[in-house]
Amino acid sequence: MPHQLSTSYLRDSIGLFHYYKKLAERAMAQCPDEALFTTLDPESNSIAIIVKHMAGNMRSRFRDFLTSDGEKPDRHRDTEFEHPPKTRAELMEIWESGWKYVFDALEPLTEADLTRTVTIRTEPHSVMQAVNRQVAHYSHHAGQILLLAKHLTVSITGKWESLSVPRGKSAEMNVNVAAGETSQRATLFSSKKS
Repeated sequence: MPHQLSTSYLRDSIGLFHYYKKLAERAMAQCPDEALFTTLDPESNSIAIIVKHMAGNMRSRFRDFLTSDGEKPDRHRDTEFEHPPKTRAELMEIWESGWKYVFDALEPLTEADLTRTVTIRTEPHSVMQAVNRQVAHYSHHAGQILLLAKHLTVSITGKWESLSVPRGKSAEMNVNVAAGETSQRATLFSSKKS
């Protein structure tokens, strides 16, 4: 039983990372190019800045994940909030490079690795704690990307394709799920890298 829980934990954690990655990508895909670089006010971050920050965090946390501190000496976090990528292509390249660190670190993990200790800013974490910390962090930023993308896209185009259950469609979704049809979230969650 413990082995099954460990295997399930790894599979579910990787699945969650894929889910939030895809959710943010679907939001950014609807977003007009200029909206990716727009801030709502002087204290806000644009989608491009959030992506740059996430990629910097991913590179730092997951490069040499089991063997070095998650806050790498060559990370300069403050610069992640300056000079955003200039094009959608550059933004998506940074995005993909960050996620590559995540999946390259997590996919080979074994059950034995889950109880190992890693550090983040010298603070000890079990591998499970470190992974949970990053699931929370990246889902938080995926939510910011979604909110910004929806707000800015509707402001510019007047249109938005819902990424979850559209307004007024909850009863229809419940009927579909009861009839055995897969929800958008379940499809997205199981789609992994597609």
